[in-house]
Amino acid sequence: MVYFCLNTPLLKYPFYLLLFAVTIISCNNSAPASQEPSDSLEYTASAPGAIAEKERKELSARLGTFFDERLVGKGFNGSILVAKEGNILYEKYVGYRDLRLKDPLTDTTSFHLASTSKPFTGMATLWLVQQGKLSLDDSIQKFFPGLPYPGVTVKLLLNHRSGIPNYVYFMADKKLWDQKRFVTNPDVLAFIYREKPARSFKPDTRFSYSNTNYVLLAAIIEKVSGKPFPDYLKENLFGPLGMEHTYVYTLKDSATATHSFDAGGGFWKDDFLEGTYGDKNVYSTPRDMLKWDQALYTNKFIRQSLLDTAFMPYSNETRSIHNYGLGWRLLMLPNGKKIVYHFGRWHGFTPAFARLIDEKATIIILGNKFNRNIYNSAHKAYDIFGNYMQDEDDGEEAEKVQEKQSPVKKTPGDKLPAPPAKKTADKGTKPAAKKISSSKAAAKQK
Repeated sequence: MVYFCLNTPLLKYPFYLLLFAVTIISCNNSAPASQEPSDSLEYTASAPGAIAEKERKELSARLGTFFDERLVGKGFNGSILVAKEGNILYEKYVGYRDLRLKDPLTDTTSFHLASTSKPFTGMATLWLVQQGKLSLDDSIQKFFPGLPYPGVTVKLLLNHRSGIPNYVYFMADKKLWDQKRFVTNPDVLAFIYREKPARSFKPDTRFSYSNTNYVLLAAIIEKVSGKPFPDYLKENLFGPLGMEHTYVYTLKDSATATHSFDAGGGFWKDDFLEGTYGDKNVYSTPRDMLKWDQALYTNKFIRQSLLDTAFMPYSNETRSIHNYGLGWRLLMLPNGKKIVYHFGRWHGFTPAFARLIDEKATIIILGNKFNRNIYNSAHKAYDIFGNYMQDEDDGEEAEKVQEKQSPVKKTPGDKLPAPPAKKTADKGTKPAAKKISSSKAAAKQK
């Protein structure tokens, strides 16, 4: 660097003047900072994009009318947020966190995302792939030797083409599992090692949605990272993105987590399948989900080539507008439009999360009182932003899980049951943890 005294006429020294000019030009033409992701845990969401005030007002008005008519006025209890280019166009919180206590929902109320948790598991897996710690072509037997499913890779878990049966069903056999005990991820692994449930089909021959795939992915993430899955997501996703009200539920959270209710308002008690994660059990808010959505546009977390891989359809045996990528559902329309999304259902929780890539529009609906209109409303809202041809009812996107627990019936007088007392360790209100013998301990590898 050449420094000049302020009272020195530069024209007396043409060589230094030329050198100074070259230095300035060189600095101004330096390459921009790389958009390639690094190992830094400071992910910066993109700033809201420019949107004309007239367009913003028109979209906000249309969304208000649409949701008031289709959802809010039809028994909806939950949160709605719709944004474009990161700008919130419509946001509404309707009803109560707990219908028995009448405590109003707020923008910090976290909802169970059910299977809408799967994109987090998928992206956490791709983060490890990006770091070179994992390959999509790795066999699952690399991490869990002796697992009775040869030929199954990490990719086949992600896109539901593994042929591994759904633990929700095979662990429902009361002869093989005591349903007074909560099932955890290590329990699923131990059960597979012990009982060896038969695969449904040869790997990579067709699509079959199985929650076991994502329980196994969470176990692989734990094994590769050396950290519990909830901690890994907190340290590598939720924390860096500023998702302050997002976490992975574990059984210790049962006393404080938001509850759900059936369509009639009946309280839905926990059942024996509450303790697994990877396939479900992320809790979040609409505003946190928007931060997550926006971060995926920056390439600061996952590079674009891997995102393209995640948003690619993998099950093409039959022609359909519905497909599945790596952790994401895809709606691929004849006019070239594509929606990247994931819906879910767990008890009364009915989340919908959709990303309209062309318009950079985001639709987030989180409910804790079962309402099938959520799914249809989310799909049909696409047409507010473009020609998505959503004329038909399409409520089948809710993840089908075997519900072994019926909602508690209302008490006489149409009053809901009193909320349960807070659980304490000394009263033994939680099911005892399943003890795994030394022969089963190998299945508990992380």
